[in-house]
Amino acid sequence: MKDTSPEDIYVRSLNPTQLEAVTYCDGPSLVIAGAGSGKTRVLTYKIAYLLQHGYQPWELLSLTFTNKAAREMNERISAIIPDLDTRDLWSGTFHSIFSRLLRREAPALGFTSNYTIYDTADSRSLLKTIVREKGLDEKAYKPSVVACRISEAKNKAVLPGAYSSDGSIRRRDRADGMSELHAVYATYQQRLRLSDAMDFDDLLLNTYLLLKDHPETCRHYAGRFRYILIDEYQDTNPLQALIIRLLTRPDSRICVVGDDAQSIYGFRGADIDNILQFTHHYPTARLIKLETNYRSTQTIVNAANSIIRHNQRQIPKTVRSNGDVGTPLRLLSTYSDKEESIRVAGEIYRLRTKENIPFDNIALLYRTNAQSRSFEETFRTENIPYRIYGGLSFYQRKEIKDILAYFRLTANLSDEEAFRRIINYPARGIGATTQNKLHQAALLTDASPFQVAADPAGHGLELPKSTTAKLERFVTLISDFRKRLTETDGYTLAAEIIRKSGIGADIHADTTPESLARQENVQELLNSIKRFQDEQAEETGNQLISLTDFLAQVSLLTDTDRSEEDSGPCVTLMTVHAAKGLEFDAVFVTGLEEDLFPNATARYSQREMEEERRLFYVAVTRARRHVVLTYARSRYRYGNMECSAPSPFLREISKEYIGSGSSSGTQNLAANTAVREKEAPHPASPSRHYVRLQPDSSACTKANRPAPSGADLPQTGQTIEHERFGKGTILGTEGSGENAKATVAFENAGTKTLLLKFARFRIVE
Repeated sequence: MKDTSPEDIYVRSLNPTQLEAVTYCDGPSLVIAGAGSGKTRVLTYKIAYLLQHGYQPWELLSLTFTNKAAREMNERISAIIPDLDTRDLWSGTFHSIFSRLLRREAPALGFTSNYTIYDTADSRSLLKTIVREKGLDEKAYKPSVVACRISEAKNKAVLPGAYSSDGSIRRRDRADGMSELHAVYATYQQRLRLSDAMDFDDLLLNTYLLLKDHPETCRHYAGRFRYILIDEYQDTNPLQALIIRLLTRPDSRICVVGDDAQSIYGFRGADIDNILQFTHHYPTARLIKLETNYRSTQTIVNAANSIIRHNQRQIPKTVRSNGDVGTPLRLLSTYSDKEESIRVAGEIYRLRTKENIPFDNIALLYRTNAQSRSFEETFRTENIPYRIYGGLSFYQRKEIKDILAYFRLTANLSDEEAFRRIINYPARGIGATTQNKLHQAALLTDASPFQVAADPAGHGLELPKSTTAKLERFVTLISDFRKRLTETDGYTLAAEIIRKSGIGADIHADTTPESLARQENVQELLNSIKRFQDEQAEETGNQLISLTDFLAQVSLLTDTDRSEEDSGPCVTLMTVHAAKGLEFDAVFVTGLEEDLFPNATARYSQREMEEERRLFYVAVTRARRHVVLTYARSRYRYGNMECSAPSPFLREISKEYIGSGSSSGTQNLAANTAVREKEAPHPASPSRHYVRLQPDSSACTKANRPAPSGADLPQTGQTIEHERFGKGTILGTEGSGENAKATVAFENAGTKTLLLKFARFRIVE
């Protein structure tokens, strides 16, 4: 080992293209790193190589997107060069590195070196103050919306003056009821400067302005950083790319690493054009493609290739697997989202028992956070431990807990915790001081806070008339809901509570990604109530399932004793976006239906459709050994069971990579869909027609018709198809007429007794 030269380490540790990416240092280079191709390894070894070939640590600028990635690279570099002090490296996230730079150069911009960095809460608090000072409508100018618009502008290097003079921006703001947003932006920047403060986006914007407006400073740093390395270049936004171009020349020594096929953050401002046009800005750049996948089987890699080749705007490459052939992808077609979760649970147990895959090496991916609810409920029933990665369990999400608190207080006026949670949400001017007085009076008079709010004076509490009036409105609101509790079905009352309480308006007040996720969660809650009602009606014949009935059922799902925080091995549930960079032995990609994955707006934009396809590519390439794709032929939407068309992406996978069998395979997909061509062109290719998959009538619409009656009642031994539970065999029937029931053994949903008057199924044989 003592005789081993540094060069031998790289030859032994890297494949030929990785070695080329590491050792080519004479000019710009673009390293396209396919999924599982060793991207981090290349960056780590390249930095070590540079340090061993004449570069000092402070001459290297290494930019990443997460602190975790920066720490991991520094640890790996230290393992290669043990005596290196990584603190001398300019290695970290864009924001941390440019904050470090600005600390040195802040006076040139009129800030002190001790400037404050405002976090999200600080920024939104300041924006709220400015909106109030200007006398603007606080409901129209919500801090979250205003902050999002200003952030978007800053990350495109649009300053307040340019924002104010941009006609298209001003028209958009006027259309959204925020015609004075340009003035709020200008005042916000003034107040930040007066406070010697910068927000998170200013760390980039002010670095750009520093380099653009101060040529000497720009030349200093361009000369200091002899080599620039950037990770995940496909995720950079326009402002980040502008900063890098100020620090470099077309022939500079810069190495960017990324994969255009994994560019999935357009909604956050990432611009795929940065990586696609890199060679335009750096004409002499060497293009190096890492095309060997060390993660997944050959079948998974080939299937992923067959998906991504449908994108038009990409850097062509052919990723090859270094692993075994592996097993085909499995495709599960289910009758409903309920059966989807049941089938997935069964597949998880199969993988664990037949393939010896532990729970913590299994991931379940979905397009939207709201989809977790059905899987969580089934996993709890089936005793499958799980955790929500990067988020909260469905019933622990704020908007769901808020709504459930309204439900609980409506059902039980003595529920102190529910009262405390919603008395001033949405904001109705009942502040902390008043709330404390209510609770103190309740303790002194042995009453509930709601009783005190309904009659403050009667409980010895003197309050201003304005406060009493606000309490009266709240009490009347809840009391009116309570009057409906026994005469209105749960779904109808729940929708009314969400609307009349103001929660619906609050979560629909903006269109940020976070707000859209909250909207989806609320709609999924309503869907779950409707599903519960329909199932109860089929099993009991009761057509008036109350909100109290639903609360009794859901309370079993909201306890946190058996939670996703368990220390033992757990199945990981997460959105596909959250899964990027992770890998598992087995991956389930669920909800592969048109208007869900890809999302409903993608069909109108080639750019968005291609990003959705890249998202699907990322999902599939998270798997090392097994991929299971699922879709439901019907799903509750807006309180109704609606037919779903399979995702067009499923048709794009080469048939040879999908397994055959009764529950998987392309023939199963074909049996459940009818293909028709729309006249409109395919969003991803103007020159082709868009093939849209439609639900087969025998699989969906017929099952939605009520069951036959009288002499046509099903007989013992017959097979039926139920709209939610799927196929089942009649074990026996009892009763007659309105009271006729059938006991059915379903293939996946277990045995259920259904009141035939309300059951929705069709007889198969």
